[in-house]
Amino acid sequence: MTDLRTARLVLHAMTPEEAERIVAGKPGEGDLWGPEYPDAMDVEGATDLLKACATTGDPRPFGNYEIRRRLDGRAVGGLGFNRVPDADGTVTIGYSLNASVRGRGYASEALRALLDFAWSRGVTLVKADADLGNLASQRVMRAVGMREVGEDHRVRYFELAAPAGAAQPLPPSASGSS
Repeated sequence: MTDLRTARLVLHAMTPEEAERIVAGKPGEGDLWGPEYPDAMDVEGATDLLKACATTGDPRPFGNYEIRRRLDGRAVGGLGFNRVPDADGTVTIGYSLNASVRGRGYASEALRALLDFAWSRGVTLVKADADLGNLASQRVMRAVGMREVGEDHRVRYFELAAPAGAAQPLPPSASGSS
């Protein structure tokens, strides 16, 4: 699986072996982790990837991605799909950045790349949420064009439909149907 590249970042498609190291908190040879990597959200994403691999198989390309800086190759966060697209082409995504690199536009840059990738793979709708108090994450979602569609006692919900003409039909295997 090819990594996704932006001007300043590499979104590296996480392998199950990399996810195991993240959950264990022990980098392998060649892993370049920033000083706060992995944080709790990175571990949660890696754990979810391993659960998906165990139950339905490796979800790549609709799995998790490490956010790495191109400048030094260090992993500074993660983002990805919570599961493969459903039959309607809808996915839910999540992301996090380590605290020391926030405020530099990395989250918006990474999220835009993930959205472009999703559209190129036939996704028709991307959903996400942020805790009510997480105003920075809400700003990131708005910055990439996601719109608020509701909230409950805990989170605010966002979504973004594929641009006109962007989505191609998903192959049956990509949506988890047979």
